[in-house]
Amino acid sequence: MSAFLVDVRQLAVDYRAGGQLNPAVRGLSFSIAQGETVAIVGESGSGKTTLANAILGLLPDNARISAGELWVDGSDLSHAGERQKRNLRGRTIGLVPQDPMVSLNPTLRVGQQIGEALISAKGKRYPGIDADVVALLQQVGIDKPVLRARQYPHELSGGMRQRVLIAIALAGNPRLIIADEPTSALDVTVQRKILDHLQRLVSERGISLLIITHDLGVATDRADRILVMQHGAVVEQGPPRQILAQPAHDYTRALIAAAPAFAKRRAPLINLDLGRQPILSLHHVGKTFALPKVKGEAATLLALEDLNLQVYPGQTLAIVGESGSGKSTALRIALGLEKPSQGRVCFEQQDVTDLSWRQFRPLRQRLQLVQQNPFAALDQRFTVFDSIVEPLVSFGLLKGAALEHAARELISRVHLPVSFLDRLPRELSGGQCQRVAIARALALKPDLLLLDEPVSALDVSVQAHILELLETLQRDMGIAYVLVSHDLSVVANFAHEVLVLRNGRVVEQGSVEQIFNRPATAYTRELIAAIPGQVAAEFS
Repeated sequence: MSAFLVDVRQLAVDYRAGGQLNPAVRGLSFSIAQGETVAIVGESGSGKTTLANAILGLLPDNARISAGELWVDGSDLSHAGERQKRNLRGRTIGLVPQDPMVSLNPTLRVGQQIGEALISAKGKRYPGIDADVVALLQQVGIDKPVLRARQYPHELSGGMRQRVLIAIALAGNPRLIIADEPTSALDVTVQRKILDHLQRLVSERGISLLIITHDLGVATDRADRILVMQHGAVVEQGPPRQILAQPAHDYTRALIAAAPAFAKRRAPLINLDLGRQPILSLHHVGKTFALPKVKGEAATLLALEDLNLQVYPGQTLAIVGESGSGKSTALRIALGLEKPSQGRVCFEQQDVTDLSWRQFRPLRQRLQLVQQNPFAALDQRFTVFDSIVEPLVSFGLLKGAALEHAARELISRVHLPVSFLDRLPRELSGGQCQRVAIARALALKPDLLLLDEPVSALDVSVQAHILELLETLQRDMGIAYVLVSHDLSVVANFAHEVLVLRNGRVVEQGSVEQIFNRPATAYTRELIAAIPGQVAAEFS
């Protein structure tokens, strides 16, 4: 029996596909002591999530542990039955999954789903369950917890949904929390609060934490030890200071070089001629949503108030702010998917505020959206080929050999092999799905691309490739971007102008240099101070 809470010894995991065995994890050994925080970093497909699923006993039917041992709390799960694995989940091991929309039930209110986790942990319904649901929502930093408990997942922002998952993971008071990209959908201030909370659990209750992340800034700030994975194997491990200051492996050095948290801000990409007319303008835009009726709570939510912005050809405007600040609502209004309650929307000086869906449709060839959630953005029944060419088919632009040539060119642009065209979304990692979504958005060669967290699901090296690609397109074609992002490191390296939103209102707007070097408001200074990796960068 191992002295460690988790002890992995020469583990190998294979997937069976098309009559062949494909290794996902090879000869992997590591351990986690009680109260220790370990971070696993590596690119999409490196085996990080497969390892997490093996520890949880949640490997899919086509996967098997082919060699080695996997000890969790004194039990060897490599030979355990389903009942033994189920007994460990929730009580011994809590999971914070990567994708909140896939992991939450869209037909149940948030409070019901947290309540189910509490009942599962305690064995039956009990009188204080409603109070415990509210307490968990408060613990993970969700405002108005009584109201949020009555809402459905689609009524919450991406960051709020991710926090609900963290509340569910905490419901059983587990000894180990596995956090699979736990903050990929969170803005920096909430990210810091969540990770601070998880760290408090580690120190106060002796809980162990396994963080699986592509964010080297988070890993270096939070972990006692970092494991770097490539092609299913650990290529390097050690304390953050050693990994950053003296990386021993070429792959580790490449990851550090690609991480925006450790990069110096670049100069503006091009000289913009702001004498030209803007391609997109929002004038005094406001948006109010109706809320479920709860005694003592407001009946409406003010999502945006008096928003003014202009985007010029060849320019990147970044909209930053906490979850629920109105960033994604602004994008949906710009795309014609939501009607503003007040104000006007103009595309190249044409007022498009009141256009019907049919009237707006021709404009969709010129402006496209890359959504935050890569799995929800793709039809699970479509192959990658079908997804990428869908806009071209929908507008009747290409067919036959020309359509196939376009698909090959687009998938190569986002650094995926042409063989992936025959795959389904469920056969891809989160980062690979996001790249397919970006390829689809580029298919119509739009003049304006609306980017809603476009690289939040991508590991740092692919993130760098995608941002490089977007920069090249902007330089060569004069394409404009509106970038919504909680990753201020990406914003600092990629945008020209920054607009800071808080509770639907603009608190500050200016050039990247002005916002990051001379922030005018305390809120902006708080956002910048919360960027992960700043302390670690000092010794990198």
